[in-house]
Amino acid sequence: MRTALVYHEEMTAARLLWDDPECEIERPERLTAAVERLQQGGLEQRCLRLAAREASEAELGLVHSPEYVSLVRGTQALSTEELQALSGQYDAVYFHPSTFHCARLAAGAALQLVDAVLTGTAHNGLALVRPPGHHSQRAAANGFCVFNNVAIAARHAQQRHDVRRILIVDWDIHHGQGIQYIFEDDPSVLYFSWHRYEHGRFWPSLRESDADAVGLGPGRGFTVNLPWNQVGMGNADYMAAFLHVLLPVAFEVTAWGPGMGWWEEHGGGVLCLESTPPPRWSRTEPCGWGALSGGASFTPVPGSLSPVPTWPCLQFDPELVLISAGFDSAIGDPEGQMQATPECFAHLTRLLQVLAGGRLCAVLEGGYHLESLSQSVCMVVKALLGDPAPPLSGPMVPRHSALESIQSVRAAQAPHWTSLGQQGSTPTLSLSACSPEKRPSPVSPGGPKCQAAEAQPSAVLSSLLDQLSATPPVRTAVALTAPAAVPVLPPDVLRQEGSAPQEETQAWARLHEALTQDTAFAALGKVLRLLNGILEGQVSSGIATTPAAAPTLEVALRQGLSHGAQRVFCVALGQLDRPPDLADDGRTLWLNIRGKEAAARSTFHMSVPLPGTTGGFLSCILALVLPLAYGFQPDLVLLALGPAHGLQDPQAALLAALLRGPAGGRVLVLVGQGSARHLVGVLARVLHGEPPPSLGPFSMASPDDLQALAHLRGQLEAPWEMLRVAAPSGVP
Repeated sequence: MRTALVYHEEMTAARLLWDDPECEIERPERLTAAVERLQQGGLEQRCLRLAAREASEAELGLVHSPEYVSLVRGTQALSTEELQALSGQYDAVYFHPSTFHCARLAAGAALQLVDAVLTGTAHNGLALVRPPGHHSQRAAANGFCVFNNVAIAARHAQQRHDVRRILIVDWDIHHGQGIQYIFEDDPSVLYFSWHRYEHGRFWPSLRESDADAVGLGPGRGFTVNLPWNQVGMGNADYMAAFLHVLLPVAFEVTAWGPGMGWWEEHGGGVLCLESTPPPRWSRTEPCGWGALSGGASFTPVPGSLSPVPTWPCLQFDPELVLISAGFDSAIGDPEGQMQATPECFAHLTRLLQVLAGGRLCAVLEGGYHLESLSQSVCMVVKALLGDPAPPLSGPMVPRHSALESIQSVRAAQAPHWTSLGQQGSTPTLSLSACSPEKRPSPVSPGGPKCQAAEAQPSAVLSSLLDQLSATPPVRTAVALTAPAAVPVLPPDVLRQEGSAPQEETQAWARLHEALTQDTAFAALGKVLRLLNGILEGQVSSGIATTPAAAPTLEVALRQGLSHGAQRVFCVALGQLDRPPDLADDGRTLWLNIRGKEAAARSTFHMSVPLPGTTGGFLSCILALVLPLAYGFQPDLVLLALGPAHGLQDPQAALLAALLRGPAGGRVLVLVGQGSARHLVGVLARVLHGEPPPSLGPFSMASPDDLQALAHLRGQLEAPWEMLRVAAPSGVP
């Protein structure tokens, strides 16, 4: 991975020149502490280092008025008294003689990062900047922010690089109202913000920060606000927000068109302005402002008037992801008072990297606890570099208040996003009714109902120091049954040649007669050696081919449990049944994606049919597989693609990429013999940290798939609370 790090030490020049308790937390040490921690962890040296440049006044004018730019330029010649008087005209702002230079560097750093990513010089990157930007408006400074760095970068990407669909993710703990105001009527930019709100009592205390503020005019639905109404939100709450709100929307098909430069309303129809390649729709479901008559298909011709009086559906699927990366949402920060630990931001970053072909630019916003800020920055950089994210700490149980917020934003956005209306909760069923033993299943130590006291920031941050520079010697290894069928692999993916000791392989092969056959036995030896390397930390993840997928999966599962793994998550696709004598003791979570029906046979054993559409597949992954995985907190993930597994290569790659997160990167993929050689290469690249390929044309989930998924979620929501998208009624 080629990750750009953009910074300039002159951005530390501006500082507060008078006594102001509200503004004193925004200080130069925010940057120097982050840079020093990156250097200590060896992370800066692994990045493509770029010195920030000043944004031109024309570039600032992409967002800001000429009069405002001129006013800020004039601060260079003001006295301290004049600077203080001018600062008092704005909310939570201070000016310094170096502010104009620093703010131009901050905006220029964001532009430089976008240019590097969109020209292919870098795959992704981070701009360490100050002053921050997301509160700044067209003609006003606000909340420490002078120029709106991310908004300027978005407009620049559109005008300079012809990027049409941009996702801005604002995980700062304050609402970035400046970004919202700039793009609230623009459907080419999807803006997502979570923020401490407390029913309007927390700064900036705006009515338009609430969940029902969804944008204006053609931009309705493209502003997504998730207000936190209590402090103390932690890892589970942040992950639930991504899985149940942000990612379904980012992947979805949307009905809007004008701001994307595709369609305009004209004489009772829609005029096709551009069609390269020509989009084709065949839809019968309601879609925004209308639906195609009778589900008819058509290919529009540029400049032609379609007789269909509707707005055809387009896939949003962003071409660029920008993060307003504020770390006042991390543990220990005095502004946020939240409990999310630094490694959570690595997981959030990894989830966003599956979008836009991995073209991701993070720009620093807030963050005022220096140790928490610097560690969180390091975790984001590690994720951008492709390193596995450390496992999340703490109980993965969303707070009641968080679920209320998620429920409110899903309700507000449901008219605009089909996926948020389709994945609602269903009445919870008793698991004892579907358990083979006719009794409630035991609970895993890392699974359902795990509770813990709120973590102390100093203890949490101290415990993470060793993980900031830790990277396995080998990220990914591949063990192949047929050496002649070697796929194209990244240069630093290891091709494993050796096998486990003969005695160890023979002992495990006795479990199944099929494993005693020569080819299967040889493959088993390679699998065991690869698995041992993962469990011992010599290898992060691996892929192995085998002619006997089902028995090899069972052996890998039992080997993992007997060699130190406390919890193993098995995701089996195809004709791979769970071993009947496997103890249902909470150490194994088994999910079969190929079953004839959606069923929860116990708390730790379930199956679901493989959806037949892109939308159905994404719903299954985001609404079922990942919530289960993060709730279970496994030490090891086994992903098995057995006979007739049914996945296309991009689907398998996306699933493997997303499963890297829950187990800290420890994933072993077993590929049944007969799968295309190309699949192994694709899987190796995503496990190594590269973004997965596009899923291709989007098709909505079928009613049968949605019903099956809702049925299964209804059975499992009580023990697996990461599945919830709403607060349970009657619970305080």
